[in-house]
Amino acid sequence: MNLRGPLPLCLFVFLRAVSAGAQSPAVDISGVLEWDKMEISAHVSLELKPLGLTLPTGRTQAEELIGAAYVALIRPLILSIPVDSSSFVGDHLAEGTFSLYDAEDYALSARTVPPAMSADMTGMRAAYTISLRGLSARFIKNPRPAAPPRLLVARPAAAYTGILIIAGGELPLHGTNRKARTLPCLFPKLWDSAMTLIYDKSMLESPETVMVHYAGEESIFRDSPSGLSPELTALVGDRPLRILAREVYGIRPTDLVIDEEDARSVIASEENRELLRQGRVVIILDTDLLTTEF
Repeated sequence: MNLRGPLPLCLFVFLRAVSAGAQSPAVDISGVLEWDKMEISAHVSLELKPLGLTLPTGRTQAEELIGAAYVALIRPLILSIPVDSSSFVGDHLAEGTFSLYDAEDYALSARTVPPAMSADMTGMRAAYTISLRGLSARFIKNPRPAAPPRLLVARPAAAYTGILIIAGGELPLHGTNRKARTLPCLFPKLWDSAMTLIYDKSMLESPETVMVHYAGEESIFRDSPSGLSPELTALVGDRPLRILAREVYGIRPTDLVIDEEDARSVIASEENRELLRQGRVVIILDTDLLTTEF
C-alpha cells in the first residue's frame, strides 16, 4: 500500500480529521511499547458502516483508510518516546534533529500483517510492528565514534562478554534526598560515583548499534549455568560483568551511577571498552516499567 502518493478526497479529509485528534467511532488504535523487545506493536481497527463503506466495493478503500489512519494515530506515540533523561522525540522537532517526515518514515518501516476483515465482516483490522532500533539510529549522527574513557594507569582486568547493570527497585536520586525508580529511554548515560561520564551514545560504533537493552529481573534468575535467560545470554554472553547501580540520575531518572571500582573494570581493557562500542550492555529494571500500553 502506497501512502505517499495523492490521496482521494475522502481519504484526505479522513486523515486530516484523525491527525487533528477528532473523535471517530470508525477507527481505533491499541498496542504496546515493549522495551525488553525493543519494539512497538500496534493494531488498528476500522468499522465500515460509519464510513459508508460496503463490501465488496469498499474493501480497497477501507484498506487505504486503515493504512492512513495508522500513520496518523501512531505519530503521537512516536513523539512521546523518551530519547534521554531530558527529552522526548517530539522535543527534537524544534531543534531540527527530527521531523514529522522522519516520524512518518519511521512508522512506515513497520512489519505489517495485511488488513483482514473481522469475522462478522463489519470491520477491518491490521497489525504493525516497529523496531526501536530504527528510531534510535535516526538520533546517532556521529561522523566518528568517541572513544570510551581509559585508565591513566593500566591494570590487569578480566575479560567479560557483556555488561549487566542491575537497577531494579528504588535507588537514591543523585543530588537529592529522594529515591526514584529507573525509567527506560533510548540513550541512558552511565556515570561513575565521581560523576565521570563512562558511556553515552557518542561512543557507539555505528548508528545501527542499540546503545542498551532492557530486561526484567526474572531474566537473571533462570535455571542455567549463568542464571541468565537465553535472550539475555544472546546479548551479554555467559560471563558478563555484573554491576549493582548505586544511584539514578537525570531530570527523568534514566541515567545510572555505578561505583568507581566497577567503572574501572569496564574501562580497564580494550576488550571491555569494545563492549560499550558494540552496545553489549543490558540494564535490569522492574518488569512493570518495561511495557507501556496505548
